[in-house]
Amino acid sequence: MKEFEVIRRYFTEQVVKRKDVYLGIGDDCALVTPGERQHIAVTTDTLVAGVHFPLNTSPRAIGHKSIAVNLSDLAAMGAEPSWVSLAITLPDIDENWINEFCLGVFDLCEFYNVQLIGGDTTQGPLSITITAQGQIPFGQHISRSGAKAGEWLYVTGEIGAANLALQHIQGKVKVAAKYQQEIQKRLDFPIARVLAGQALRKYATSAIDLSDGLVADLAHICNASGVGANIVLDALPLSAALSDTVGIDAAYDIALEGGDDYELLFSVTEDNRVGLETALANTGNKITCIGQLNGSGKITTTLNKKAVNIKVQSYQHFSDTPSNK
Repeated sequence: MKEFEVIRRYFTEQVVKRKDVYLGIGDDCALVTPGERQHIAVTTDTLVAGVHFPLNTSPRAIGHKSIAVNLSDLAAMGAEPSWVSLAITLPDIDENWINEFCLGVFDLCEFYNVQLIGGDTTQGPLSITITAQGQIPFGQHISRSGAKAGEWLYVTGEIGAANLALQHIQGKVKVAAKYQQEIQKRLDFPIARVLAGQALRKYATSAIDLSDGLVADLAHICNASGVGANIVLDALPLSAALSDTVGIDAAYDIALEGGDDYELLFSVTEDNRVGLETALANTGNKITCIGQLNGSGKITTTLNKKAVNIKVQSYQHFSDTPSNK
């Protein structure tokens, strides 16, 4: 099967046909018509086999994750996802693999009303690059730079389970059979908190999605906003699988440094806490207050109201030492 036959058979036909897509797959460029007084949020992520997902990951999971991690970036800005383009490099044409991959891609696109509008295919080591675009009402975006000392830190969902699954795959820990399916799902099929992100527009002063680890991603907010933060360890929303498997102390380490959660971390003023909690409850998203911002310029941790020091090694894309991802 040739390149253009692959595109026609697997990527051209899809359920989602947005009215704001004037010209989709098939030309040198796609043409879209954004809504009136809308910012266009644009994000790009590349997933490489053996780096961003284990080599034996199912193609359906790879397709899902490729879309989800990009929609998570849009969610962190408060955007409504609209369009994606896909550049995929394949070792060879395996029709069963491509079909399963597309099921993962298009299931998620259909759920969020996102249309695939273009991309590229080529031959080589497996990698997937997605560019996702979303729309935000003018002036309502959430950035990393709006946080101030005294504001409260919140996170959606639970953290640490995806990294636990990765450590189980790598043989670093042994997870009980009753938890393996649950944590594997968290690693392979992350949830993009799109509705939560849109609800945060009215309340959050800053936000980021948790891709590289809680401490690493919180540091991005602190650096951009010129603030410090204290994380309350005993407030962290840990999964039962994590704490039962490694014990509470190691669970804190994994929750602080483990990537792949794709939950939203955000800050809010004291005056907006009640409104925030009500708005997020209406979206069906669990949120937890895990600390507070301050003017120290540093990230600290406390346990039972006492300062503790925890050594954290966050994920780095380029490093002199082997990464933990």
